[in-house]
Order: sequence, then C-alpha cells, then structure tokens
Amino acid sequence: MAEVGRERDGRVVVVSGASAGVGRATAREFARKGYTLALLARGRAGLDAAVEEARDEGTSAMAVPVDVTDADALREALARVESELGPVDVWVNCAFATIIAPFMEIEPDEYHRVTDVCYHGYVHGTRVALERMLPRDRGVIVQVGSALAYRGIPLQAAYCGAKHAIRGFTDSVRSELIHRGSHIKVTEVHLPAVNTPQFTWARSRVEGRPRPVAPVYQPEVAADAIVWAAEHPRRRRYWVGASTVATALGQRLAPRLVSWQQGRSGFKAQIRDLRPSARDNLFHPLDDERDYGAHGEFDEESHEVSPLQEMNQRRRTAALMGAAGFAAGAVGFAVTRGIRGRA
Repeated sequence: MAEVGRERDGRVVVVSGASAGVGRATAREFARKGYTLALLARGRAGLDAAVEEARDEGTSAMAVPVDVTDADALREALARVESELGPVDVWVNCAFATIIAPFMEIEPDEYHRVTDVCYHGYVHGTRVALERMLPRDRGVIVQVGSALAYRGIPLQAAYCGAKHAIRGFTDSVRSELIHRGSHIKVTEVHLPAVNTPQFTWARSRVEGRPRPVAPVYQPEVAADAIVWAAEHPRRRRYWVGASTVATALGQRLAPRLVSWQQGRSGFKAQIRDLRPSARDNLFHPLDDERDYGAHGEFDEESHEVSPLQEMNQRRRTAALMGAAGFAAGAVGFAVTRGIRGRA
C-alpha cells in the first residue's frame, strides 16, 4: 500500500475527540493538508467550530455528534460518513476523559467511565474502522497514546490504566493483521503533557486545580506528529517530546527509582493553587453550547516545537543518533536526580 498522503486530495479521515484539544488541532492539520474530514465528539459547539475551521482551509468536513463508548452508535456514524464522504482512509482514535484523584477516592462508576472512553472507545473505533477497511485491504488506524502508557503516575490511575491497555490491545490487533497478510496499518503516537482544555474541565478531587506535568507542549505539536504518523504508518509507534522518551526509558531501566520520585513529587507536579472548576465533562460534554478550542490555560509555558519530532520527520539518521544520545542522557539524569533527592 502506498503511504497515505502521497495523493491525499479526496482522502477521508475520521478523528474522534475532535471538538477540543489534541483532536481539534489534529482535525485542523488534516484540513490544512487537504483531507476530507469527519469529526466525532459529544460537544456540538466544539464540533461545529471545528468544521468551520476545516472549511476555512478549503476542504470538506462534517460533524458527527457521538459518544465513542456506544459501539452501535459509532458503527452507525461511520456508515453515515462513508455514505456521504466515501471510503475512510484514516481513522484517528483521540477521544479523552479523565478524573484527577487518588485511586481510593475514585468511585467505581467514574473509573468505569474513564476506561470506557479512553480504552473501550479506542476498541470500538478500531473495530468499526476495520469492519470497513478489511474488505478493501487498505487504510490506516492511528491510536493517540501517552507517555503514561509506559509509566503510571499518582492521581491518574484510571487514565494510565487505559493507556497501558491500548498498547497491549494494539499489539494484538497488529499481529492479527500481519497473520492475515493485510495491508492495513495500525500505528501509535505517544504524547507528552499537552496544553488542552481537559485540565480545566477534568473531574478532580485534589485541593487545587489540575495541571499538566511539565514540560508542556502545544496541541499543534501533537497534531503534527499524528498527521505524520498517518502518512508514514510503517513504524509501530512514535514518541513525541523528550519527556515521553525519558518516561519510557526511565520505566524500563530504573522503575523503582521512578516510583520513588513519583511518590515524592508526582502529586505536587499536577496541582495548581487555584480554586477547582465547578463543572466537569466526565459524563456530560461542556462544549455542547460553548467552544473551548484546542488550547488550554498554559500557553505561556508550552513548547511550540519538539526537536525530536522535527529530526524524526526530516532526518531519520540524525533522529536515530539523537534519540540514542538522548536516551543515555535521560537515564543519567534520572539516576542523578534520584540520588540527589535522597540526599
């Protein structure tokens, strides 16, 4: 199969979670490159604004209000998309909901909801996409993951568990496609902390308002990586941002040290000294009547580029050398930090 995007005019992409945050920025980037878009989310105002942004880029787009936890509704949504826009070439799973709280303070229905959106939503999306793609023997599925798929942190047990599950699920699906001799590609993009509205509207039980763990990146950095992965899906997974690399390698090489460090500083790194938001979007969308856009409240501190991502896209050899060098440095930094923390 030729890599998607070589002749991208008329290519159809579905993006879930497209009304805000990373999904919103990803939809805009696909539109900028000329793809035809189907945008899925719960929030109508955010979806409508995302469609207008896509049309401003000169491409076709349609909004499909749907909850990804409803497999039948998702299947019906895709049937409508293909009826109106044509066969889907790329499916991006990007829906997101969470609760920031100690595990023992999360109610079972809350934990179930996060798992339903962040894991089962990806399972349902992958299934309905494959139902359409397998008979055609072509297509790309992109799973938007996280550095927290490699290392869990305090206050995010539900989200971290879901992200870990996506990795295992995707490995299984990928192996089955290889067994079938299928030309369909499934790839993952694992992100660092991103400046999105989620930290404004996430349900929380902490004394303060949640924040992303620094360093924080703008959603456009994530969107650029996701579109790149969709167009170059031969790699199993992509890591975005130095902190994602450090997280994955730190967990592999020094897991006890990382656990100790997270126990010492992981709570404080995720809390701002501000009054918590009065409303959250765990069970009901907050962008049904108001558009929140792609960005959150952290523009001033957020990085607009990822040097590792740029090297990966433009100079693959340099990227490999840089990643190897960074890996050694990251491990050394983690160990040194842990030793100093004990002193």
